[in-house]
Amino acid sequence: MTEPLSIPTKDRLNSTVFIGSAACIIALTIWSIIDTQHVAAIMRLVLGWITEGFGWYYFLVATLCIVFVIFIASSKFGNIKLGPDNSKPEYNLFTWGAMLFAAGIGIDLMFFSVAEPVTHLLAPPEGEANTIAAARQAMSWTLFHYGITGWSMYALMGMALGYFSYRYDLPLSIRSALYPILGKRIHGALGHGVDIAAVLGTIFGIATSLGIGVVQLNYGLKFMFDVPEGIVPQAWLILLSVVMATISVVLGVDKGIRRLSELNVILAIFLIIFVLISGKTVFLLNGLVLNIGDYLHSFTSMTLNTFAFDRPVDWLNAWTLFFWAWWVAWAPFVGLFLARISRGRTLRQFIAGTLIIPFVFTLIWISVFGNSALDIVLSGNQEFGKIAMETPERAFYSLLAEYPWIGFSSILATVTGLLFYVTSADSGALVLGNFTSYLKTANSDAPKWLRIFWSFAIGILTLSMLMVGGVPTLQNATIIMGLPLSFVMLFIMIGLYKALRIEAINEENKQ
Repeated sequence: MTEPLSIPTKDRLNSTVFIGSAACIIALTIWSIIDTQHVAAIMRLVLGWITEGFGWYYFLVATLCIVFVIFIASSKFGNIKLGPDNSKPEYNLFTWGAMLFAAGIGIDLMFFSVAEPVTHLLAPPEGEANTIAAARQAMSWTLFHYGITGWSMYALMGMALGYFSYRYDLPLSIRSALYPILGKRIHGALGHGVDIAAVLGTIFGIATSLGIGVVQLNYGLKFMFDVPEGIVPQAWLILLSVVMATISVVLGVDKGIRRLSELNVILAIFLIIFVLISGKTVFLLNGLVLNIGDYLHSFTSMTLNTFAFDRPVDWLNAWTLFFWAWWVAWAPFVGLFLARISRGRTLRQFIAGTLIIPFVFTLIWISVFGNSALDIVLSGNQEFGKIAMETPERAFYSLLAEYPWIGFSSILATVTGLLFYVTSADSGALVLGNFTSYLKTANSDAPKWLRIFWSFAIGILTLSMLMVGGVPTLQNATIIMGLPLSFVMLFIMIGLYKALRIEAINEENKQ
């Protein structure tokens, strides 16, 4: 590796990246609001082109990511620290794990943990519907979409950003991870273009998750207080969430994001325990063990299953392709945040923690709620299945209605969902602010006014996409915006491996 980039002496705005990304977002938002039908038509056209020509590519990128990070963790490179050799982790394991989970998974986990298994049960990509085999396949696909493949994308981006920042004092930005390949060219238009692409992909990925969450919370309020569903109450919910996220992000990582993340995880655990105890406990525990076995058994075949001979195009667009693009879109934002909180950990510790800690929690969550939902449908309650499949925003609350103390559980679910929303939005605003700044150290954060700007920008973009066509439009936008970022991830793998190999050779020569 050649000489490092110069570090600014004080925190300041990166005007090129900020103005470029903000202008694109504002233009897209205004266009979406004033020309809704035209925007929706263009998005469908581009989506069809990507699905037909690049579906295989998304599968390949996802596979390469997980192979690469596991290779790094198991190799001699795994001993390298994200920071000086004598550095220590800043956060304890629980706090670190809570922030890993809260940043990397949003309220969409509540949305899909019931709706996705039921949908796969009643409309599987292959095989007969509404059978025990379909139920097992449904859980495997749901866990696959939320499994270690997606978290490997976060691990890749996080260790690359942390490595180049903490080991070489480079800025905590996407362009730094490409320095071994592009050299000083990342100072100019090429580097700015990479960071602008990261900002756009990130904000659309966050907006998708938050849009899904707003629709679900809107139904939760209707369920509890008979608040009508529609764009007006959703706008108020977005405003409330933006205000909460703004307060959190202004307080910073330790006083705001950290505390909300810990509270979020604790409430989520309470919700799991409530359903586990109130439901068929032994069945759910058996289901958890079965799900682990099915996931491990079918992981390899699912990883590269492009359905080449009989492509369920609509299913792929709605599920696997959408999820892989979604993980890609979130990777810069989550990766930067994970790098921000992981100084002092080795690459092996970082990768193992990122792949295992959040996924174990996700596995338990999806298994408890997903198996509960599947059992209800297989027991003959087809009406519940229809609701979960056709109106997925109602699925989670409809499941809770099957258990006692619905008043308590629905309030707990709504508060937990709101915190899921806020912990994604505040982390996103912090990272977007850092993406559009020159920071003097990796532990510095963007100015408060910039964090506030991005907090409101996320809310406005979410609202505009809901106005264009709701959740499906947000999903389509994510697949589209994730494509250019996926190319960046491939170059990051090459650049990181090159830098690690050079460091290993230098260390060997010293001995």
